[in-house]
Amino acid sequence: MRSLQILVVDDDDADALMISEALAEAETSATVERVTDGREALDYLRREGQYATASRPDLILLDLNMPRMDGRETLAAIKTDDQLKAIPVVILTTSGAAPDIVASYQQRANAYVTKPFGLDDFESTVRQIDRFYREVASLPGARH
Repeated sequence: MRSLQILVVDDDDADALMISEALAEAETSATVERVTDGREALDYLRREGQYATASRPDLILLDLNMPRMDGRETLAAIKTDDQLKAIPVVILTTSGAAPDIVASYQQRANAYVTKPFGLDDFESTVRQIDRFYREVASLPGARH
């Protein structure tokens, strides 16, 4: 079973910690890197500045509501960049608003998942995302 390189883009420390812990408990733990906003995510993905040696992620978990550059702008930038657009992006956010869901898919999000409120449900959801992309989906450039 392969292990995924996952980039978490989320400004909420508690949510980022829960994501990391859920992924660490998976059968094949993922390598998780985290940035706190869209500008930092693009620097990471483009290997700029402090991220010059960053690994290309197999999957991006992207929150919508962040400072500086939010998830909507970040998704649009990723999916219009020829070097980045093949990386799957899962929107993982508290918003269940229909306009956010529609706009995310229009910007070519690969999935839209509303963060559950309970800890167990939240961790289960993150593990399901990981399991799907690790065991079911074929990913571009994934290490098998």
